Amino acid sequence: MHRFSTRKLSTQIFIAQLAILTATVLIGFALFARVERSQLYRQYEARAASIAQTVAGVPAIQSCLAGPGSPCPESVQTIASRIQAETHASYVVVIDMNRVRHSHPIPTLIGQKVAEPIVTADGHTHVGIDDGKTGLSANGKAPLYTADHRMVGEVSVGITESSVSHALWRELPSYAEWFAVALAAGALASWFLARTLKRKTFGLELDEIAHLLQEREATLHGIREGVIAFDPSGRVSVVNDEARRLLGDIDVSLGAQLSDLLPPGRLRDVLAGTVSGPDEVVLTDDYCLTVNRRPVVLGGRDHGAVVTLRDRTEMSGLLRELDGVRRLTDALRAQQHEFSNRLHAVTGLLELGQVDDALLYLAELHGGAAEFADSLRARIGSPLIIGLLLGKAAEASERGLAFEITDDTWLGESTQKLQALTTILGNLVDNAFEALAGVAGGRVVVTIIDDDGAITIRVTDNGPGIPPGDRELIYRDGYTTKTGAGPLRRGLGLAIVHRLVQRLHGTIAVSEGAAPTFEVHLPVTTPAVPAGR
Repeated sequence: MHRFSTRKLSTQIFIAQLAILTATVLIGFALFARVERSQLYRQYEARAASIAQTVAGVPAIQSCLAGPGSPCPESVQTIASRIQAETHASYVVVIDMNRVRHSHPIPTLIGQKVAEPIVTADGHTHVGIDDGKTGLSANGKAPLYTADHRMVGEVSVGITESSVSHALWRELPSYAEWFAVALAAGALASWFLARTLKRKTFGLELDEIAHLLQEREATLHGIREGVIAFDPSGRVSVVNDEARRLLGDIDVSLGAQLSDLLPPGRLRDVLAGTVSGPDEVVLTDDYCLTVNRRPVVLGGRDHGAVVTLRDRTEMSGLLRELDGVRRLTDALRAQQHEFSNRLHAVTGLLELGQVDDALLYLAELHGGAAEFADSLRARIGSPLIIGLLLGKAAEASERGLAFEITDDTWLGESTQKLQALTTILGNLVDNAFEALAGVAGGRVVVTIIDDDGAITIRVTDNGPGIPPGDRELIYRDGYTTKTGAGPLRRGLGLAIVHRLVQRLHGTIAVSEGAAPTFEVHLPVTTPAVPAGR
């Protein structure tokens, strides 16, 4: 058994198929021989019946059995023996209506009665297998009639089983040759099949295939990247546990079409290859994903595609925090430089003894910032939003940008969706700051209006604006017109805003061309989903 298990895969397949073919051919040949033997018995039974009918038609035998006083030119035994020798039958037995034998290959039985009844009394010929005094034989019996159609006896003729066997053995060799040819053809086909399977399995043996499968499963479900494979028809053929986790509530089942798994959107477009490119960024409800799709081509034939999903949610957050720290550092450095200049001015005034002028200068510096803060407190009730706008104002100052809050701005003290409002406002202002990079005299204007039914956020800048035809593309994950972003992946701010606004059942719009205005409307209360939807 060990030697068989170490044979090559093609050899094992060939030997197994050859053994199956050989067993099948032998069983088939045995069944064929049995059927052929039965057919030969039927043929010899018909031959025996024919001989019996011939004997029953001999006039001399009819005359001998017609009754007492009927002429009998020669004995029935003599006639029967002669016909038996001429036809090569094993016996020819003639009996009268009293079941007394008038002929038999064993002379001592002549004149004795047979044990069986006369079966031809119905006037028909009968055939069958007879196990009589001479052994097993194919038997035929015919009624014996006189010239005036009076039944006077029965003729029984038998051909021994050995004659049937001899005939069978004469025929079997020719059939065996055909079976041997069929076996050889089957063996040749098995050999070609084994070679084809060997080629299809790239020459790998069974244990190697099993080992590769184990390694593939361990690797597929052990890596920290999601993997989805599609066949040429677009059906899912492979998916690992990490891919299922990253796709969240989507039930990715093997054999399913991508169009049946995902609704239309950027994620489906990237997975299907409609949107192609390295490290495509896709936002889902829970994760920020980096998606790569590679077609699989083997031997010049398309075998589908493999998609990898990487979770960069934490990395994106860390990079944004790092970018924020970098900006804060730059702002502190600029403020330190500005404070140094102001401190030098105050020091100079004090050294000159102009104390009143120094106090007036300090009051002017404090008054501008205090006035802006007081204005925000008067119109905005949320300390979180006030802190956000003060921070953005300081950032704008360091960037050399004008930052304004319109006079009609109003936001109540306790508003719903405060966290979402902070995210949306912060991203829109950051997007405006980025758009004004390198623009002289940059200006950002913010409006927040809290009506009874909705909150409106409006952010306007005097930058270059949205390129023609890109109004719908700007909300796509990864879309950006900025360069030199460094390690921070751009193009996510507006995508986050768009997704958050949709989740809150709000709307977002932007004007095309220079000096764009982003306008967001958020309902104060999220509409309930109707039952059954």
